[in-house]
Amino acid sequence: MNKTTLNQTSYKEAGVDTAKEDLAMDGFLRLIKKTLSFRNELGAPKLGINFFANIIDIGNKMGLALSTDGVGTKAIIAQKMDKYDTIGIDCIAMNVNDIICVGAEPISMLNYLAIEDPDPQFLEEIAKGLYKGAEIARITIPGGELAQIKEMLASERDNRGFDIVGMAIGFVQIDKINIGQTISEGDVIIGLKSSGIHSNGLSLARKVFFKKMNFKIDKYLNDLKRTIGEELLEPTHIYVPEIMEMINSDIRLKALINITGNGFLNLLRVEPPVSYIIDNLPSPHPVFPLIQELGNISDEEMYKVFNMGIGFCVIVPEDETERVKEIASKYNVESYKIGHVVNDGKRKVIIEPVKLIGDGKKFSKIT
Repeated sequence: MNKTTLNQTSYKEAGVDTAKEDLAMDGFLRLIKKTLSFRNELGAPKLGINFFANIIDIGNKMGLALSTDGVGTKAIIAQKMDKYDTIGIDCIAMNVNDIICVGAEPISMLNYLAIEDPDPQFLEEIAKGLYKGAEIARITIPGGELAQIKEMLASERDNRGFDIVGMAIGFVQIDKINIGQTISEGDVIIGLKSSGIHSNGLSLARKVFFKKMNFKIDKYLNDLKRTIGEELLEPTHIYVPEIMEMINSDIRLKALINITGNGFLNLLRVEPPVSYIIDNLPSPHPVFPLIQELGNISDEEMYKVFNMGIGFCVIVPEDETERVKEIASKYNVESYKIGHVVNDGKRKVIIEPVKLIGDGKKFSKIT
Protein backbone atom coordinates (compact mmCIF):
# COMPACT_ATOMS: atom_id res chain seq x y z
CA MET A 1 0.00 0.00 0.00
CA ASN A 2 1.12 3.56 -0.61
CA LYS A 3 1.73 5.60 2.51
CA THR A 4 1.90 9.33 2.86
CA THR A 5 4.53 10.69 5.20
CA LEU A 6 1.91 12.47 7.33
CA ASN A 7 1.87 11.01 10.85
CA GLN A 8 3.97 8.03 9.79
CA THR A 9 5.54 6.00 12.57
CA SER A 10 9.10 4.76 12.15
CA TYR A 11 11.57 2.55 14.01
CA LYS A 12 13.77 5.60 14.58
CA GLU A 13 10.86 7.47 16.13
CA ALA A 14 10.26 4.44 18.35
CA GLY A 15 13.81 4.76 19.69
CA VAL A 16 15.82 2.48 17.40
CA ASP A 17 18.10 4.39 15.02
CA THR A 18 19.48 1.64 12.78
CA ALA A 19 21.32 4.07 10.48
CA LYS A 20 23.20 5.58 13.41
CA GLU A 21 23.84 2.09 14.75
CA ASP A 22 25.38 1.02 11.45
CA LEU A 23 27.67 4.06 11.50
CA ALA A 24 28.67 3.44 15.10
CA MET A 25 29.33 -0.24 14.46
CA ASP A 26 31.70 0.59 11.61
CA GLY A 27 34.02 2.27 14.09
CA PHE A 28 33.46 -0.32 16.80
CA LEU A 29 34.27 -3.22 14.50
CA ARG A 30 37.49 -1.72 13.17
CA LEU A 31 39.24 -2.76 16.37
CA ILE A 32 37.17 -5.87 17.07
CA LYS A 33 37.99 -7.35 13.66
CA LYS A 34 41.70 -7.00 14.37
CA THR A 35 41.33 -9.58 17.16
CA LEU A 36 40.53 -12.25 14.55
CA SER A 37 44.25 -12.54 13.88
CA PHE A 38 45.17 -13.19 17.52
CA ARG A 39 44.77 -16.97 17.10
CA ASN A 40 46.29 -19.15 14.40
CA GLU A 41 45.19 -22.73 13.67
CA LEU A 42 43.66 -23.91 16.96
CA GLY A 43 41.11 -21.28 17.99
CA ALA A 44 41.29 -19.38 14.71
CA PRO A 45 37.97 -17.96 13.45
CA LYS A 46 36.94 -19.50 10.13
CA LEU A 47 34.53 -16.73 9.10
CA GLY A 48 34.17 -12.97 9.19
CA ILE A 49 31.98 -11.16 11.69
CA ASN A 50 28.96 -10.49 9.47
CA PHE A 51 27.55 -14.02 9.31
CA PHE A 52 24.82 -15.31 11.63
CA ALA A 53 27.42 -17.17 13.71
CA ASN A 54 31.17 -17.59 13.59
CA ILE A 55 33.13 -20.83 13.59
CA ILE A 56 36.24 -21.41 15.70
CA ASP A 57 38.70 -24.09 14.60
CA ILE A 58 39.05 -26.57 17.49
CA GLY A 59 41.20 -29.10 15.65
CA ASN A 60 40.52 -32.50 14.09
CA LYS A 61 38.68 -30.76 11.23
CA MET A 62 35.93 -29.65 13.64
CA GLY A 63 34.52 -26.20 14.26
CA LEU A 64 32.82 -24.63 17.25
CA ALA A 65 29.94 -22.35 16.24
CA LEU A 66 29.34 -19.27 18.41
CA SER A 67 26.43 -16.85 18.57
CA THR A 68 25.00 -14.41 21.13
CA ASP A 69 21.70 -12.55 21.32
CA GLY A 70 19.01 -11.35 23.68
CA VAL A 71 15.27 -10.72 23.60
CA GLY A 72 15.33 -6.93 23.28
CA THR A 73 12.29 -5.00 24.42
CA LYS A 74 10.14 -8.10 24.41
CA ALA A 75 11.15 -8.09 28.09
CA ILE A 76 8.93 -5.02 28.48
CA ILE A 77 5.96 -6.96 27.09
CA ALA A 78 6.59 -9.69 29.66
CA GLN A 79 6.63 -7.04 32.39
CA LYS A 80 3.42 -5.46 31.14
CA MET A 81 1.78 -8.90 31.11
CA ASP A 82 3.42 -9.88 34.40
CA LYS A 83 4.13 -13.18 32.66
CA TYR A 84 7.70 -14.50 32.49
CA ASP A 85 7.44 -18.23 31.72
CA THR A 86 8.00 -17.92 27.94
CA ILE A 87 10.65 -15.22 27.58
CA GLY A 88 13.37 -17.84 28.04
CA ILE A 89 12.10 -19.59 24.91
CA ASP A 90 12.78 -16.39 22.99
CA CYS A 91 16.31 -16.19 24.38
CA ILE A 92 17.05 -19.77 23.30
CA ALA A 93 15.44 -19.23 19.89
CA MET A 94 17.31 -16.05 19.05
CA ASN A 95 20.60 -17.85 19.61
CA VAL A 96 20.09 -21.35 18.24
CA ASN A 97 18.29 -20.10 15.13
CA ASP A 98 21.51 -18.27 14.25
CA ILE A 99 23.74 -21.27 15.02
CA ILE A 100 21.94 -23.49 12.50
CA CYS A 101 22.44 -20.88 9.76
CA VAL A 102 26.07 -21.94 9.33
CA GLY A 103 25.18 -25.64 9.21
CA ALA A 104 26.05 -26.30 12.85
CA GLU A 105 24.12 -28.30 15.44
CA PRO A 106 23.43 -26.29 18.62
CA ILE A 107 24.49 -28.17 21.75
CA SER A 108 24.61 -25.71 24.64
CA MET A 109 23.90 -22.16 25.79
CA LEU A 110 24.96 -19.97 28.69
CA ASN A 111 22.70 -17.15 29.85
CA TYR A 112 23.23 -13.77 31.46
CA LEU A 113 20.27 -12.56 33.49
CA ALA A 114 20.27 -9.02 34.86
CA ILE A 115 17.55 -8.33 37.43
CA GLU A 116 16.23 -5.71 39.82
CA ASP A 117 15.25 -8.14 42.54
CA PRO A 118 16.15 -11.85 43.08
CA ASP A 119 12.60 -12.92 43.78
CA PRO A 120 12.50 -16.76 43.80
CA GLN A 121 9.13 -17.09 42.06
CA PHE A 122 10.13 -14.58 39.36
CA LEU A 123 13.37 -16.44 38.63
CA GLU A 124 11.58 -19.79 38.52
CA GLU A 125 9.15 -18.44 35.91
CA ILE A 126 12.03 -17.32 33.70
CA ALA A 127 13.68 -20.71 34.19
CA LYS A 128 10.52 -22.43 32.88
CA GLY A 129 10.98 -20.76 29.50
CA LEU A 130 14.68 -21.55 29.37
CA TYR A 131 13.91 -25.19 30.16
CA LYS A 132 11.22 -25.41 27.47
CA GLY A 133 13.40 -23.71 24.87
CA ALA A 134 16.34 -25.99 25.67
CA GLU A 135 14.08 -29.02 25.38
CA ILE A 136 12.86 -27.99 21.93
CA ALA A 137 16.36 -27.08 20.70
CA ARG A 138 17.91 -30.18 22.33
CA ILE A 139 20.60 -28.21 24.12
CA THR A 140 21.94 -27.97 27.66
CA ILE A 141 22.29 -24.89 29.85
CA PRO A 142 25.40 -25.76 31.89
CA GLY A 143 25.86 -22.37 33.52
CA GLY A 144 25.25 -18.66 33.41
CA GLU A 145 25.45 -15.40 35.33
CA LEU A 146 22.94 -13.57 37.53
CA ALA A 147 23.52 -9.86 38.14
CA GLN A 148 21.54 -7.64 40.51
CA ILE A 149 21.74 -4.17 38.95
CA LYS A 150 18.61 -2.41 40.19
CA GLU A 151 20.06 1.05 39.55
CA MET A 152 20.55 0.28 35.87
CA LEU A 153 17.18 -1.25 35.03
CA ALA A 154 13.89 0.42 34.24
CA SER A 155 10.73 -1.60 34.73
CA GLU A 156 7.03 -1.61 33.95
CA ARG A 157 6.44 -3.26 37.35
CA ASP A 158 8.11 -2.85 40.71
CA ASN A 159 11.10 -5.18 41.09
CA ARG A 160 10.49 -6.87 37.74
CA GLY A 161 13.07 -5.12 35.62
CA PHE A 162 15.29 -7.61 33.79
CA ASP A 163 17.31 -8.33 30.69
CA ILE A 164 18.26 -11.76 29.44
CA VAL A 165 21.01 -12.63 26.95
CA GLY A 166 22.35 -15.96 25.74
CA MET A 167 25.55 -17.24 24.16
CA ALA A 168 25.08 -20.50 22.29
CA ILE A 169 27.57 -22.94 20.85
CA GLY A 170 27.32 -25.72 18.31
CA PHE A 171 29.46 -28.14 16.34
CA VAL A 172 30.07 -28.47 12.63
CA GLN A 173 32.72 -30.16 10.51
CA ILE A 174 34.91 -27.50 8.92
CA ASP A 175 34.23 -28.85 5.44
CA LYS A 176 30.46 -28.69 6.05
CA ILE A 177 30.26 -25.02 7.05
CA ASN A 178 27.38 -23.50 5.09
CA ILE A 179 27.52 -19.79 4.28
CA GLY A 180 25.72 -19.99 0.96
CA GLN A 181 28.88 -20.59 -1.04
CA THR A 182 27.16 -22.99 -3.49
CA ILE A 183 24.11 -20.83 -4.25
CA SER A 184 23.50 -20.63 -8.00
CA GLU A 185 21.10 -19.29 -10.60
CA GLY A 186 17.59 -20.73 -10.31
CA ASP A 187 17.85 -21.98 -6.73
CA VAL A 188 14.57 -21.47 -4.89
CA ILE A 189 13.80 -19.77 -1.59
CA ILE A 190 11.57 -21.76 0.77
CA GLY A 191 10.09 -19.65 3.55
CA LEU A 192 9.16 -21.24 6.88
CA LYS A 193 6.32 -19.53 8.68
CA SER A 194 7.08 -17.50 11.79
CA SER A 195 5.08 -17.85 14.99
CA GLY A 196 4.39 -14.13 14.92
CA ILE A 197 6.45 -11.04 15.64
CA HIS A 198 9.27 -13.14 17.20
CA SER A 199 11.75 -10.93 19.12
CA ASN A 200 12.35 -8.13 16.63
CA GLY A 201 10.56 -4.85 16.07
CA LEU A 202 8.88 -4.75 19.49
CA SER A 203 9.92 -1.11 20.00
CA LEU A 204 7.96 -0.11 16.91
CA ALA A 205 5.00 -2.33 17.81
CA ARG A 206 4.89 -0.84 21.31
CA LYS A 207 5.08 2.68 19.89
CA VAL A 208 2.03 2.00 17.73
CA PHE A 209 -0.13 0.11 20.20
CA PHE A 210 0.68 1.76 23.50
CA LYS A 211 1.77 5.31 22.64
CA LYS A 212 0.03 6.21 19.40
CA MET A 213 -3.20 4.26 20.01
CA ASN A 214 -3.01 4.33 23.83
CA PHE A 215 -4.20 0.71 24.01
CA LYS A 216 -3.83 -1.32 27.19
CA ILE A 217 -1.82 -4.56 27.17
CA ASP A 218 -4.97 -6.60 27.86
CA LYS A 219 -7.07 -5.02 25.11
CA TYR A 220 -8.74 -7.71 22.99
CA LEU A 221 -8.53 -7.06 19.26
CA ASN A 222 -10.85 -8.88 16.88
CA ASP A 223 -8.19 -8.85 14.14
CA LEU A 224 -5.86 -10.83 16.41
CA LYS A 225 -8.55 -12.95 18.11
CA ARG A 226 -6.70 -12.38 21.38
CA THR A 227 -5.24 -9.57 23.45
CA ILE A 228 -2.35 -7.41 22.31
CA GLY A 229 -0.17 -8.77 25.08
CA GLU A 230 -0.85 -12.39 24.16
CA GLU A 231 0.03 -11.66 20.53
CA LEU A 232 3.26 -9.79 21.24
CA LEU A 233 4.46 -12.30 23.84
CA GLU A 234 3.99 -15.31 21.53
CA PRO A 235 7.37 -17.13 21.74
CA THR A 236 9.82 -17.04 18.86
CA HIS A 237 9.69 -20.31 16.95
CA ILE A 238 12.74 -22.56 17.39
CA TYR A 239 13.63 -24.00 13.97
CA VAL A 240 16.29 -26.43 15.20
CA PRO A 241 14.41 -29.76 14.93
CA GLU A 242 13.25 -29.33 11.33
CA ILE A 243 16.45 -27.68 10.08
CA MET A 244 18.69 -30.29 11.73
CA GLU A 245 16.69 -33.05 10.02
CA MET A 246 17.27 -31.26 6.71
CA ILE A 247 20.99 -30.87 7.46
CA ASN A 248 21.33 -34.54 8.37
CA SER A 249 19.51 -35.68 5.24
CA ASP A 250 20.98 -35.68 1.76
CA ILE A 251 19.05 -32.56 0.74
CA ARG A 252 21.35 -30.15 -1.08
CA LEU A 253 20.98 -27.19 1.26
CA LYS A 254 22.46 -24.11 -0.40
CA ALA A 255 21.86 -21.63 2.46
CA LEU A 256 20.04 -21.28 5.77
CA ILE A 257 18.86 -17.81 6.73
CA ASN A 258 17.25 -16.55 9.93
CA ILE A 259 14.76 -13.75 9.20
CA THR A 260 15.23 -11.53 12.25
CA GLY A 261 15.91 -7.78 12.50
CA ASN A 262 16.26 -6.29 8.98
CA GLY A 263 13.67 -8.74 7.68
CA PHE A 264 14.34 -10.16 4.23
CA LEU A 265 17.55 -8.14 3.97
CA ASN A 266 19.01 -11.02 5.97
CA LEU A 267 19.09 -12.96 2.69
CA LEU A 268 22.20 -10.92 1.88
CA ARG A 269 24.08 -12.23 4.96
CA VAL A 270 25.52 -15.10 2.96
CA GLU A 271 28.54 -15.22 0.72
CA PRO A 272 27.74 -15.10 -3.02
CA PRO A 273 27.04 -11.88 -4.98
CA VAL A 274 23.55 -12.86 -6.14
CA SER A 275 20.09 -11.31 -5.92
CA TYR A 276 16.94 -12.78 -4.42
CA ILE A 277 13.59 -12.33 -6.13
CA ILE A 278 10.64 -12.79 -3.77
CA ASP A 279 7.51 -13.12 -5.86
CA ASN A 280 5.10 -15.24 -3.83
CA LEU A 281 4.55 -14.16 -0.24
CA PRO A 282 1.75 -15.69 1.83
CA SER A 283 -0.58 -13.40 3.75
CA PRO A 284 1.23 -12.27 6.91
CA HIS A 285 -0.08 -12.76 10.43
CA PRO A 286 -2.86 -10.23 11.17
CA VAL A 287 -0.59 -8.37 13.61
CA PHE A 288 1.59 -7.04 10.79
CA PRO A 289 -1.05 -5.28 8.64
CA LEU A 290 -2.64 -4.06 11.87
CA ILE A 291 0.59 -2.41 13.03
CA GLN A 292 1.09 -0.95 9.55
CA GLU A 293 -2.42 0.49 9.35
CA LEU A 294 -2.58 1.90 12.88
CA GLY A 295 0.93 3.36 12.66
CA ASN A 296 0.69 4.52 9.05
CA ILE A 297 3.98 2.73 8.42
CA SER A 298 5.53 2.45 4.97
CA ASP A 299 6.16 -0.88 3.26
CA GLU A 300 9.87 -0.01 3.26
CA GLU A 301 9.86 0.23 7.05
CA MET A 302 7.65 -2.81 7.67
CA TYR A 303 9.76 -5.17 5.57
CA LYS A 304 13.00 -3.97 7.16
CA VAL A 305 11.82 -4.15 10.78
CA PHE A 306 9.60 -7.25 10.84
CA ASN A 307 9.71 -10.83 9.54
CA MET A 308 6.27 -10.31 7.91
CA GLY A 309 5.26 -13.92 8.56
CA ILE A 310 8.40 -15.72 7.38
CA GLY A 311 10.80 -16.60 10.20
CA PHE A 312 13.42 -18.66 8.37
CA CYS A 313 14.46 -19.28 4.76
CA VAL A 314 16.02 -22.35 3.17
CA ILE A 315 17.63 -22.08 -0.26
CA VAL A 316 17.79 -25.28 -2.31
CA PRO A 317 17.77 -26.44 -5.94
CA GLU A 318 14.21 -26.39 -7.27
CA ASP A 319 13.96 -30.19 -7.35
CA GLU A 320 14.48 -30.32 -3.56
CA THR A 321 11.47 -28.10 -2.83
CA GLU A 322 9.02 -30.83 -1.91
CA ARG A 323 11.47 -32.60 0.38
CA VAL A 324 12.08 -29.42 2.36
CA LYS A 325 8.35 -28.79 2.62
CA GLU A 326 7.70 -32.38 3.72
CA ILE A 327 10.18 -32.09 6.61
CA ALA A 328 8.76 -28.71 7.65
CA SER A 329 5.26 -30.19 7.60
CA LYS A 330 6.43 -33.09 9.77
CA TYR A 331 7.17 -30.51 12.48
CA ASN A 332 3.87 -28.67 11.89
CA VAL A 333 5.59 -25.70 10.24
CA GLU A 334 3.93 -24.19 7.19
CA SER A 335 6.31 -23.54 4.32
CA TYR A 336 6.09 -21.78 0.98
CA LYS A 337 8.13 -21.40 -2.16
CA ILE A 338 8.52 -17.63 -1.99
CA GLY A 339 11.12 -16.85 -4.63
CA HIS A 340 14.31 -17.66 -6.48
CA VAL A 341 17.94 -16.67 -6.98
CA VAL A 342 19.31 -14.60 -9.85
CA ASN A 343 23.06 -14.69 -10.47
CA ASP A 344 23.46 -11.04 -11.44
CA GLY A 345 26.33 -9.99 -9.18
CA LYS A 346 24.23 -7.19 -7.66
CA ARG A 347 23.39 -8.45 -4.12
CA LYS A 348 19.81 -7.15 -4.02
CA VAL A 349 16.55 -8.35 -2.48
CA ILE A 350 13.51 -7.63 -4.62
CA ILE A 351 10.07 -8.13 -3.08
CA GLU A 352 7.76 -7.98 -6.07
CA PRO A 353 4.34 -8.07 -4.32
CA VAL A 354 5.08 -4.75 -2.58
CA LYS A 355 7.52 -3.38 -5.20
CA LEU A 356 10.54 -3.09 -2.91
CA ILE A 357 14.24 -3.38 -3.63
CA GLY A 358 16.81 -3.73 -0.85
CA ASP A 359 20.57 -3.32 -0.90
CA GLY A 360 21.49 -4.66 2.56
CA LYS A 361 20.91 -1.42 4.44
CA LYS A 362 17.35 -0.47 3.53
CA PHE A 363 14.44 -1.07 1.20
CA SER A 364 13.29 1.46 -1.38
CA LYS A 365 10.26 1.51 -3.64
CA ILE A 366 10.82 0.29 -7.19
CA THR A 367 9.98 3.14 -9.51
